Amino acid sequence: MLVCVPVFGSFYSLPAKLINGGVAGLVGVTCVFPIDLAKTRLQNQQGAQVYKGMLDCLAKTVRSEGYFGCYRGAAVNLTLVTPEKAIKLAANDIFRQKLSKDGKLPLWGEVLAGCGAGTCQVIVTTPMEMLKIQLQDAGRLAAQKPVATAAQASAPSPAPSLVAPPPAQSALPPRTSATRITMELLKTRGLAGLYRGAGATLLRDVPFSMIYFPLFANLNALGPRGAGSGCQGDVKERAPFWQSFMSGCGAGSVAAVAVTPLDVIKTRLQTLQKGEGEDSYRGVIDCTRRILRREGPSAFLKGAACRALVIAPLFGIAQGVYFLGVGETVLGLLG
Repeated sequence: MLVCVPVFGSFYSLPAKLINGGVAGLVGVTCVFPIDLAKTRLQNQQGAQVYKGMLDCLAKTVRSEGYFGCYRGAAVNLTLVTPEKAIKLAANDIFRQKLSKDGKLPLWGEVLAGCGAGTCQVIVTTPMEMLKIQLQDAGRLAAQKPVATAAQASAPSPAPSLVAPPPAQSALPPRTSATRITMELLKTRGLAGLYRGAGATLLRDVPFSMIYFPLFANLNALGPRGAGSGCQGDVKERAPFWQSFMSGCGAGSVAAVAVTPLDVIKTRLQTLQKGEGEDSYRGVIDCTRRILRREGPSAFLKGAACRALVIAPLFGIAQGVYFLGVGETVLGLLG
């Protein structure tokens, strides 16, 4: 029997939210991580085009690195995604509760709650993605070497940067671990090294949450309602499971595509090791200018399809877990 408690005002609503967010993150990341790896590698391509698209990237990754090569960096993500997703989903629910009046939340309140959720999660998201990107991109750099010589003649030369260090200065060994990267960054740059690209992460995650959460709430409010005590946020009657799942997928894909340009900038800034003929950046403005000058506006949409395919099921699963009330069930059994 499913133990369901009102999300607002219950004694253990916050722990339940944290469990729900953590379980959703673990299940979702396990399902979609290979597509996220393809997204990172496609976004980092500047000169030599090692991959033609998502399927080509996954096929070449499996061929050269084996099936588990598609999960490089997954350990970091699985370790930190629980607090990251827990903070994001729980913070949104808490902000919605505080901003609600008489059980109703205006659109500006939904947007503000999403903004607060996106801001809170950055403390975990930034180091998580910083480490994950280095591990994910190592295979692309290794695969780029055989084609770099042929592509170098036709590729434009990188523009010199007055603010960014040469790529060799920040290079990391292609076969390294998250622990080694962490220790090296802490030793050479301190805690700030793990938070490289924090501003770009904030610029991506805040708009994402401002789009996603209000859109999900409104999509989920459509259609039939079933009797229930309201495990699903601030609604007193729950939507059907399929509706919550599809609402999460739809809202996630729209928000993911909308902020893809900001995700490209964030990925480029957080990538420490550069390939042959690839630019280094320091700062959002420098990165934006260089991408526009060398690759054109279309470069800001690299990996958009991958992001939609990653985020849609990720948040669909998240909302499904919230619907099922996994956290409430666990705490009910323990109680």
